[in-house]
Amino acid sequence: MKRADLVESADLVERARALYADDPIATAQLDAHAARLRDPLRLAVAGMVKAGKSTLLNALLGEHIAPTDAGECTRTITWYRYARSPRITIHLLDGAEVRMPVRRDRGRLVLDLGSRSAEEVAWIDVRWPAEYLRSTVLIDTPGIASLTAHASATSRSFLVPDDTSSQADAIIYLLRHVHSSDLNFLEAFRDTAAGASQTVNALAVLSRADEIGSGRIDSLLSAARIADRYRRDGELRSLALDVLPVAGLLAQGARTLRESEFAAFRAIADLERDARERMLVSVDRFVRGGDELKVGVADRRALLARFGMFGVRLGAMLVRGGALTAPDLSERMVQQSGILRLQTFVGTQFRARAAVLKGRAVLHGLEALLRERPVVGGGELAGDVERRILRAHELRELGLLAAMRTSAPSLSAADALQAQRLIGGSGTDPLIRLDLGDAVSADAVRDRVADLLSHWRSLAASPLATRATAEQCGVVVRSIEGAASELAADARVRPAADVVTSGRPAQSRRQHAQQEAEREQADLRQ
Repeated sequence: MKRADLVESADLVERARALYADDPIATAQLDAHAARLRDPLRLAVAGMVKAGKSTLLNALLGEHIAPTDAGECTRTITWYRYARSPRITIHLLDGAEVRMPVRRDRGRLVLDLGSRSAEEVAWIDVRWPAEYLRSTVLIDTPGIASLTAHASATSRSFLVPDDTSSQADAIIYLLRHVHSSDLNFLEAFRDTAAGASQTVNALAVLSRADEIGSGRIDSLLSAARIADRYRRDGELRSLALDVLPVAGLLAQGARTLRESEFAAFRAIADLERDARERMLVSVDRFVRGGDELKVGVADRRALLARFGMFGVRLGAMLVRGGALTAPDLSERMVQQSGILRLQTFVGTQFRARAAVLKGRAVLHGLEALLRERPVVGGGELAGDVERRILRAHELRELGLLAAMRTSAPSLSAADALQAQRLIGGSGTDPLIRLDLGDAVSADAVRDRVADLLSHWRSLAASPLATRATAEQCGVVVRSIEGAASELAADARVRPAADVVTSGRPAQSRRQHAQQEAEREQADLRQ
């Protein structure tokens, strides 16, 4: 779904609005659908209590905006959107709106409901001039299986409502260990967000990865091995596109690193080896021992609160390894935290598909509205909506990707893996789909496309292929043709003579994916 498809979806919404002009309930739903088409990607962050949701959100924003304490605000749905100037609005359950003062305390945004309780609040709208929010709306949710029934019910009714589609286009689900509650929630989100298409649009994150192994310096390596095991797990694989380990506290601290904190890390690194190792054995020794360290007890506690024991050990090691300035240390910590890999995944898998995810939710929403609230003239519109869904190739790709993850494939293992890559399972960039390098010639693209088309067309035409297999192969063939068409005008593809066109430097896949996402978001805003 590109710009023309979004326009067509918006036209269907407007046609429905004309039919339901005298129905305020339907009109409110249609207003929500229209707003969804205009918004950037809506990405929710969810998980069990104390999974590190707000910490991860702050790491993505690069500022300490989301509250991480156990106050009333952490028990409400909070939307973070882009705006040129900060603005905070509380939306109450009775429909009233209350503006909150924008106040910061030691760099942290203060969200205070005052005399109101979380039970009185529908959601909080935070408008903030963070660059990340230009292309993504972040939604912080209360913990699943919270100690309070209201907080848990709030998250479930928002993310997995009974009678409507989820308001989130995609979700980052944080888990520390895979519990039945996690699997049940992800399954409900898949069923609610995807509808009949059963699309998988969730990313599982092994949060607080730095705490695995008691904060040892190799904690993230241990977390990566656990994430790989979860990634191969049959149940979780059918519910999440990937499992990534992320040290959220480290990423949040690194992106908001202060000069005074860098000075503390440098003081630790400058200690004699034996003294430094004794001090970093445990939290208690770090706080209370080591008189030779000229950092006060209060500052040591603050350092632990901001970075954790793993972050303190890593920070000292990175300074000794050559991080000479606060920005340099910040960059190295961010790289170690795993947050960059998460952001790349969001960009290539979710943001690049924002139009598809939004269009699918809106079209299924229109189907549900026309079915549940019949209206004169609705039959013709319902037919147009159904035809729009059937001819949207991107929706068929997502449906096939989900089917291949949730049921036994009818293809060989090698063909199944290749099919998932070709239909966008590893990213929507055409070079990634075709498994080609960044610097590739037109001849190489043509040969690769010819080989792939020959293989998949022969599979579809095989007398041993079932009807379902032939249909799956047809979707793959269409994806190959689409990737080839995109690359025909791609600046990264060298002309057949292998001469790089002057003035057009080659782009990496990440740069190309980012540009595609930015163009997609421009189309959405327009």
